[in-house]
Amino acid sequence: MATDAIAASPFERIGGRETIEAVSNRFYDLMDSDPAYAELRAMHAPDLTRMRVELARFLVGWCGGPRDWFEDNPGKCMMSLHKPFTISHDVAGQWAEAMQRAIADVGPVDAQMAGALSSVLSDLSLGMAR
Repeated sequence: MATDAIAASPFERIGGRETIEAVSNRFYDLMDSDPAYAELRAMHAPDLTRMRVELARFLVGWCGGPRDWFEDNPGKCMMSLHKPFTISHDVAGQWAEAMQRAIADVGPVDAQMAGALSSVLSDLSLGMAR
């Protein structure tokens, strides 16, 4: 017996594109303004506009929404795109913490899905550390 919450995709449960875009924007706002993320910020281009859009597009498809990012980037994933960069454990931790804060600040309606998203994205970030 499936309920609507169980049958819905993570994309739908998290709040769709609008919520994911808000998370992406909050994440980059934190990275751009909080000195705790200075090392992470230094690894990025001065203008974060493109990154805001691309992270949101990736997360939309990754969560089960429209897969535009994946269609535009065949055979690529976040791990492969970040492979050329040396990502320290500290920087990976900064990314994970900023993303956790962004998700908490946006406060998706489905708290259980928000917690799961935060956990999985943190694991993904920490998995990139060398």
